[in-house]
Amino acid sequence: MGLFGSLFTGVSALSAQSQKTAIISNNIANINTTGFKRSEAAFFSLVTTESGNARFSPGTVTANRLQQVSQQGPISQSTSSTDAAISGKGFFPVKRDSDDSSLTEYLYTRNGQFSEDSQGFLRNSAGFYLYGWPIDTSGNLPANQGDLTSLVPIDVAFLGGLTRPTNTAELSINLDAAEVDVDLSIASTTPPDFTRGLTVYDTLGNPQPLTFEFVKTYGPQATASSTRTTLTSTDEMVTDLGLADGNRFTISVDGGAARTYQITNTDGAPPPVGVDVMVFDVGDLINDINANVTNLTAFLGNEGEIVMQHDNFVTGTETFTIADTVGSALSSLGFTPGAFLSDDISTAGIYDNGTFADTPPYSTGAFPTLQFLPGAPNYNSRGWWTMTIRDPSNALLTTGLINFNGDGTINALPDISGHIDVELNQINWNNGSELQNILIDIERFSQFSSDYTVLFSDQDGAELGLRTGIEIDREGFIIAQFSNGASSVLYKLPLVTFANANGLQEVSGTAYTETEDSGEENLREAGSGGAGFIEPATLENSNVDLADEFALLIVAQRAYSAGTKIINTIDQMTQELLQLR
Repeated sequence: MGLFGSLFTGVSALSAQSQKTAIISNNIANINTTGFKRSEAAFFSLVTTESGNARFSPGTVTANRLQQVSQQGPISQSTSSTDAAISGKGFFPVKRDSDDSSLTEYLYTRNGQFSEDSQGFLRNSAGFYLYGWPIDTSGNLPANQGDLTSLVPIDVAFLGGLTRPTNTAELSINLDAAEVDVDLSIASTTPPDFTRGLTVYDTLGNPQPLTFEFVKTYGPQATASSTRTTLTSTDEMVTDLGLADGNRFTISVDGGAARTYQITNTDGAPPPVGVDVMVFDVGDLINDINANVTNLTAFLGNEGEIVMQHDNFVTGTETFTIADTVGSALSSLGFTPGAFLSDDISTAGIYDNGTFADTPPYSTGAFPTLQFLPGAPNYNSRGWWTMTIRDPSNALLTTGLINFNGDGTINALPDISGHIDVELNQINWNNGSELQNILIDIERFSQFSSDYTVLFSDQDGAELGLRTGIEIDREGFIIAQFSNGASSVLYKLPLVTFANANGLQEVSGTAYTETEDSGEENLREAGSGGAGFIEPATLENSNVDLADEFALLIVAQRAYSAGTKIINTIDQMTQELLQLR
């Protein structure tokens, strides 16, 4: 058996090397096949010897194919936005048809050379249909995203275009802090100090220009202001302003005791009986109110007018009263004697004909809640503006007050989403479109003493647009782009991973099927759970190295030649054996 056993050993060597040559040939043939994974020949011996003392009987050799599926291939750029390569672990789930039937098996491929067919389905160069997760209108994945049943064929066909109604808008505006204030009771009838337009889009894709109007006001505190302007703190009451020496007036706050003031032409004159303070110039009046009248503040306004203002507006019952008792000093200064009442803005107040109400009877808008109220160290009584929003017909959508801090930033509390918004709810455009809600982000509003400036404006709506392209991004989202600049997220591609990718069964078309050796499939989002990343507009090339394959081919050729030498030698030996007489 030794001689003929050696002959069989030589034959097995030829067979094994032929198998290796076939594997190398297959690798070289697919060097330009997208997503192809090379294989290697692994040799192992078949031994017949039973013990060291027994007569040796030669064994044979056999070759198995080892797939290098888990070995990354080089990635190259592509000109197609629907091409995608996988960097790391994972496979694209594909099928041979788009019926989405449970009877059709899933295949798994690294060939990401996808393009749209005549029906709008994405198919790769082998003709396989790409499958993925559908994205709902809220941007969520299916609840059963871990199961293959959650996948659907990727269909990017659009019979029409896309309109996108405006849901959010954002403005960044600086309002001039040096603007002249007006009383809140006349703000709604005062021409706006600044106007800004912003076009939004309804549910039918129609443009709807909104108008934003701003008026600088004294705010919701009870306020009295003089009509005489360009005053300074050194203006003398009698000599400069022409008030009569000896005129008297009183100021009382929240029904408390009145404080009596008398006009004098003598600086530093002591007050007579019944008078609390003598007023020589404008500074005397302002300083005494701030020092001695509780809950009342006085200052010179932006136009040089004298302003008296209650320090609070929490309940809407805060008042103060000014009255002439001798002569007409208040009237001569330009004040209208009487009682002044604060408006209630304990939450997000809406301006309604000069008053504030927590639930306005006419408006669907809501303004942000103040962060700093009177009494807080950061509260700024000089930072109030009336903000009004009108629709294209100039009808009122909402109006309310906004306040700025002393550093020019908006005085407002963010909502639960972290935004500072003015809410427009249930807008009726009267054109057959659906009622619409829009959030106007005003977080970047500012009030500085400079020109009115619109830094930027933006909104997320769009008019009717036709589809111009499809792209796949690095997270695996399939996005449709439109001529109006809008985009729509349609699907998300999963990456399917296996415990042993090298145990998959190869099928025609550079794809694989699941086997017992590979383990079960796991659906992962790109970049999570051990899955790789999706590289858009690229392709994964074959992982075949031509230099390595040629080197292995030379080795296989030499080994094959050596095997033939064994057979030739045994042939000569058997021939000599037959010649024995």
